Amino acid sequence: MDSISVKVPATVKAKLTEKLKKSIIEGLQGNLQQVGLELQQMDIQEKRVVAEQGQGDLQRIEAIHQQFGVERQKRLDFKAQAEDKLKETEKLAIGAEIVQGTLDRVVEITIGDNMREIMNVEVLVEDDKIIAIRG
Repeated sequence: MDSISVKVPATVKAKLTEKLKKSIIEGLQGNLQQVGLELQQMDIQEKRVVAEQGQGDLQRIEAIHQQFGVERQKRLDFKAQAEDKLKETEKLAIGAEIVQGTLDRVVEITIGDNMREIMNVEVLVEDDKIIAIRG
């Protein structure tokens, strides 16, 4: 066997434009607003559940607080990451290239091919249009 078809990743990068930067910032701000609402809702829910339990089983009430605390911390961690990403995005210069993800592609490889060239492929996009394929 002298050749084989394999699936390899291709990195997708976007050239930052005003339109893309605005879209990313709006998305992050939306996420921050959503997580803020979720945190408020969790506080209300926690108070309601604790009130329903009354002053009975203190271990049960502590377990409820702990469970809500874990969920609250997950959202606070997400919020911190989104805030950091927002600050980073606001600092990015127009024209910068940002990684948006990867795509799989099928490649026919043969004996003697350079694996580095096969693996290091990037697709550059600007305003949803492919402007370059780098190998």
